Amino acid sequence: MPLCENDIKALCVSNGIRVKAEEQKEFAMAEDKKPKLESGDLIEIFRTGYQHWAVYVGDGYVIHLASASQHANAGASSMMSVGQNKAIVKKAKLKDVVGNDKCRINNLLDGKCKPRSHQDILQDAKSFVGREVPYNLEKSNCEHFVTLLRYGVPRSQQVEDTAITILISAAAAFGIFILAILRN
Repeated sequence: MPLCENDIKALCVSNGIRVKAEEQKEFAMAEDKKPKLESGDLIEIFRTGYQHWAVYVGDGYVIHLASASQHANAGASSMMSVGQNKAIVKKAKLKDVVGNDKCRINNLLDGKCKPRSHQDILQDAKSFVGREVPYNLEKSNCEHFVTLLRYGVPRSQQVEDTAITILISAAAAFGIFILAILRN
């Protein structure tokens, strides 16, 4: 499949090949449209098999839940909290928490819940730093923690989506079981 004009421009720029001034302006405009991090934004970090969550508190830092036995910043070991019932609230550089994973700003409930003021989010988030808190994958995980800070409501779309998938799978399995009985 041939490359389109925009693909060629992007390829040239990424390889350091000079492009015309008007093309450089187009790329600069596209860069300006990237979302800017604001204090209180929720950051979704894509780990293998799950998403880790943090709240941005400014100057390149986030506050998030980490394993109670963990000594370093988050990294992939935040998944270790799954088998534990406690976590530590940590403040760390966003780049250290993300590591080699991908992340995005995801204020997932803004359309359903009114966010609290940035001042309240930051004050509450900072008050938790260094504290050990209960951890439960279904009821008080890192997503619950950050949505509680931003919206005042602990929610986890990951848990809700998983529960729906399990219910649908169970219903389908039950339906297949009933059909097998009826055929015999």
